[in-house]
Amino acid sequence: MSGSAFNAFKSRVPVAWSPKLYITLVRGLPGTRKLHRRTLEAMRLRRCHRTVEHRTTPSLLGMLTQVKRLVVVETEEMYNARKQADEQRRALRPPLVVSHAPTPKPAAAPEGAGQPEECGGGADVRQDAKKSRSPPC
Repeated sequence: MSGSAFNAFKSRVPVAWSPKLYITLVRGLPGTRKLHRRTLEAMRLRRCHRTVEHRTTPSLLGMLTQVKRLVVVETEEMYNARKQADEQRRALRPPLVVSHAPTPKPAAAPEGAGQPEECGGGADVRQDAKKSRSPPC
């Protein structure tokens, strides 16, 4: 996995203007400036990897410019595409069925009766086996 927290939020749809923005805090708060912590608090982002929904307003865009290194901003379409991809990834899959039981042997038949020509019915069995590269019977 790559080292950047932003790679989990790569866009799965084209970026277009949206009336709602989904903002996710992807970097921790310790070590950040007090102004940035207050800005994140005003946007209701208190813990890492939490997402909040806001209307697109000029004041919100100004706050996002302040903390752009700490957050990921998604439009409504981007957010829905990411959630749908996560849902598909976590969906139940049909179980794998593996049978380890040996294959049953066919019932014993009298010699020469009912066997195909390649398994002993023909005169040149070895020659035919070499030519066709079929497994011996």
